[in-house]
Amino acid sequence: MPRFEIVTLVMAPPDLVFDISLDVGVHTASMAGSSEEAVGGVTAGGLELGESVTWQARHFGVRWRMTSTISAHDRPRYFVDEQVSGPFKRWHHAHHFQSDGRGGTVMSDVVDFAAPFGPFGTAAEVLALRRYMPMLIRVRNQHVKQVAETASAAG
Repeated sequence: MPRFEIVTLVMAPPDLVFDISLDVGVHTASMAGSSEEAVGGVTAGGLELGESVTWQARHFGVRWRMTSTISAHDRPRYFVDEQVSGPFKRWHHAHHFQSDGRGGTVMSDVVDFAAPFGPFGTAAEVLALRRYMPMLIRVRNQHVKQVAETASAAG
């Protein structure tokens, strides 16, 4: 099962970065390149513990739906989103937020996932997903960083 971690420094306080990271609209804007939209569950505003959202997006030319729930939540330190239905055999995404001691946040994303379909899924992981999924998280994080730093500078 592939696992990766992406660390991003954001020049904004952890509580702000945490809240922005849970905002459905911010996530949707960050994934505009894949036409991602919230089509079920919480479709606007921030997500809370136990709430779910169904995302629809286009990846590899195919339209996908994935419903994830916030399965752990400790503001402003971490939250976890997990797939409850969708294209993956497993999707577990832990988001961690730690002060950098200078007014900023070290945002760390740890993602464990597995593709379905046995050996075919393993081949998809090796050939595409191990590179593609970290790239998506980096794109998302750059958008979160921009939104948080802009909001923090505005006061």
